[in-house]
Amino acid sequence: MIGLAFLFLAALTSHAQTPAEKPSAPLKAIAVLHPTAGNKVSGTVTFTEVADGVQVHAELAGLTAGDDGFHVHEFGDCSAPDASSAGAHFNPTNKPHAGPDAPERHVGDMGNVEADASGKAKLDYLDHQISLTNDPQSVIGRSVVVHAKADDLKSQPAGDSGARVACGVIGRAKSQ
Repeated sequence: MIGLAFLFLAALTSHAQTPAEKPSAPLKAIAVLHPTAGNKVSGTVTFTEVADGVQVHAELAGLTAGDDGFHVHEFGDCSAPDASSAGAHFNPTNKPHAGPDAPERHVGDMGNVEADASGKAKLDYLDHQISLTNDPQSVIGRSVVVHAKADDLKSQPAGDSGARVACGVIGRAKSQ
């Protein structure tokens, strides 16, 4: 009995002396985009949790010059040749389609990416509706889709942005 009491006290003492845990790193996620059938678009999109939202950073190649629709879709499934398996825009709040800065929009409405003459595009913006935590607005396990045409940011239900030219599933990334 005394031995058990000693072990119990030793366990409590060692637990009390455990160094404080480091603050957790920000949540990060990444989607590696692959072209749909007959297209050449590829790239990466990273999502990083920051104090007032999620920082979205995209680097794409293989686009035609100009604007292309850019959205999070409801399913993390890019298996169909045309990426139709990704479903519709991610819209857990049942809002109308709009631009990324609109107060009422699909959570997945990220607007457009603008490709230069060489077909490359970069995008950096802070999103206030996307989440990386375990809540209804989390994009983890969903997909990023790039479309062939510009999103007009108003046509319902999806901005009239045309065919899907690239798709990538969003997964957790290693936080630094």
